[in-house]
Amino acid sequence: MPDEELIDIKFRLYDGSDIGPFRYSSASTVDMLKQRIVSDWPKGKTIVPKAVTEIKLISSGKILENNKTVGQCKIPYGEVPGGVIIMHVVVQPSLAKTKTGNYIFILTNCSICMNVLFCSSLA
Repeated sequence: MPDEELIDIKFRLYDGSDIGPFRYSSASTVDMLKQRIVSDWPKGKTIVPKAVTEIKLISSGKILENNKTVGQCKIPYGEVPGGVIIMHVVVQPSLAKTKTGNYIFILTNCSICMNVLFCSSLA
């Protein structure tokens, strides 16, 4: 059996800080990544996910499905400079899903992408 490919991933949070990088097997699922994010969430953040269901992961402009593997989510056009894939984390607490009218625009910028994320706020 050939060695399984390992992929380095770091998670970019709403304030521009990162969790990671961590090394994952290409067979790891997006759900497993989300579990790691919840367990390793930095202390002192104003928005804190309580469960995996409150997190959305975005890579290459696409929201990743929980049942997909890391290998299926890799950027299709070659290697990432530095070898680390950056996935953006959007937290949508359950309370925010019931409110309407208030939104936060989050501008994220990294060396390989620039995304504007649109999510519900708690206010």
